[in-house]
Amino acid sequence: MNESFSFFDPEFFTVGTLGPRGERVFYLQGRGDGRLVSLRLEKQQVASLADYLTQVLDDLPEASIGPLPSDLSLREPVVAAWTVGAIGIAYSADDDRLVILAEEMTDDDGDNEPAQARFTLCREQVVGLIDRARDVVSAGRPPCPYCGSPLQPRHGDWCACSN
Repeated sequence: MNESFSFFDPEFFTVGTLGPRGERVFYLQGRGDGRLVSLRLEKQQVASLADYLTQVLDDLPEASIGPLPSDLSLREPVVAAWTVGAIGIAYSADDDRLVILAEEMTDDDGDNEPAQARFTLCREQVVGLIDRARDVVSAGRPPCPYCGSPLQPRHGDWCACSN
């Protein structure tokens, strides 16, 4: 089992990528208590997280939002502690915080408990994360205008269906 992490009100929380278009690796990253933690995840997980967090915020009671975090680019070094398998969201009404719980992807044998990372975030961090996630996801390969599949930049953004 890999190490688990828990950050209440991390000083930094973001998503980002490393690598060229078509070969990007996605990361969820947080810093708190003097530690920087990077977790690897899939593009679809980032997109789904942003969509679901938007719905959760829409369902919460109105609250004023302060200034959003300014620089949400990944911090170096980016070394994945483990790969995310599942992501859960919770809301703590006591302190008006959203909790993102990432669980490690494990083999199906069930012998080991998966590691977990818990990030307890204020609304400003969540709104910043949503904006950043949407920017990161949309910065990928453009879709083929005919079939919708991602175009391959190493092939001159060409798709076989246009033949």
